[in-house]
Amino acid sequence: MLEIDPHNQKTRIDFYLTAENCGFAIVDIRELKIRGRKLYYKKNGVEIPVERIYNRVIFDELERKNVEINFDLRNDIDVTWLGHPNWFFKISKHSLPMIKSRYAPNSFYLDQLNNYPDDLENYVLKPLYSFAGSGVEVNVTIDQLNSIIDKQNFLLQEKVEYAPLIKTPEGFSKAEIRLMYIWEKEPILVNNLLRTGRGKMMGVDYNKGFNWIGASIGFYQNKS
Repeated sequence: MLEIDPHNQKTRIDFYLTAENCGFAIVDIRELKIRGRKLYYKKNGVEIPVERIYNRVIFDELERKNVEINFDLRNDIDVTWLGHPNWFFKISKHSLPMIKSRYAPNSFYLDQLNNYPDDLENYVLKPLYSFAGSGVEVNVTIDQLNSIIDKQNFLLQEKVEYAPLIKTPEGFSKAEIRLMYIWEKEPILVNNLLRTGRGKMMGVDYNKGFNWIGASIGFYQNKS
């Protein structure tokens, strides 16, 4: 499993349990070396060849942390990728304004708006290229929008108000369901992730100080 600073990540407990159950090594991308087309890392002074990579490296984080690595992720190397680096650019928030559906909130490229919506309280501002809620503004103002120089890197999206529906000992929590797919010839739904919270946004960083929130799973009845 390839990560940046894996032992300092909030989700490291998941890494350890998955590694223990699936029998793979957890490796910081800085530890990988390349010789010809082969990757390897050292453990107790012994070179361990790498043949398969479960990739969790996020390019934004590589750039933000100024991480120096010993090979080029774009090169053709002798490994099998579980989550090829190119997939990071295949699907992103850049696609959102092109999705027109009753199930998707309307989104607009900021640089293509001649006029801003009058009801900005019903919109969120998002960077096109970020992750884990970084840079998202839920209380948008016209002054804030006008101050953005690189408008081509942002979008406005209709705000989704999460319903407080899960009863807990400390009040009602909101829920978000994420569907997890394996994508071969076509996407196959294999799992889901239920996130609960009481903050303005979902995620650990936005729900500090709250109890009875976090990650879970949703069960459903198969009617077939």
